[in-house]
Amino acid sequence: MGWEADFLLYIQDHIRSDLWNPFMTFITHTGDHGLFMVVLVIGLMIIPISRKTGFIAAISLAIEAILNNLLIKNIVARTRPYEAIDGLVNLIEKQKDYSFPSGHTGATFAVMGVILFIAVMGIPVVKKSGELSRSKTKLPYKLCAVIATIYAVLIAFSRLYVGVHYPTDVIGGFILGTGTSIASYYIFRIILKKVSERKAKAASN
Repeated sequence: MGWEADFLLYIQDHIRSDLWNPFMTFITHTGDHGLFMVVLVIGLMIIPISRKTGFIAAISLAIEAILNNLLIKNIVARTRPYEAIDGLVNLIEKQKDYSFPSGHTGATFAVMGVILFIAVMGIPVVKKSGELSRSKTKLPYKLCAVIATIYAVLIAFSRLYVGVHYPTDVIGGFILGTGTSIASYYIFRIILKKVSERKAKAASN
């Protein structure tokens, strides 16, 4: 825990300021309970042009929530840094759950990771032949992916800034959220393929 304690105390002593404290506190609270991510996912599913992104993000967020909040946090049961590091002061209210991995970071990267991954890989589509393919995303989508990535990084850093997570908590949340976003992309491709095969079979009968 030595380097992690030193890192958090460095942030507290050298990076925190009256100018940045309100901003970082606001940023971190936008990730509370994953509500913003849920609203964003619903919005993506409602809009036709982003519906596939929304479905993939919904799968990713659901998997991340189960693994993070129901399994890993309770198995590891790590205490919060402000309860273990002498001199560390948390800028927000005490958290009610365990520390590892960071739920805010995990949920944010579970959704924003999908947006970024699709910007790079393309949107899964099924050709008339029934073959799976990918359609390239346009510049506005890529710009949204950049904004999404910046927001996710800010959320991750804000958890360190306000003193409620260790660096390894944030790293763990990043790995988990990114992993579920990539896995969900390929899960959706499988679902898309199965649905296409069923439609083709029904049409031929």
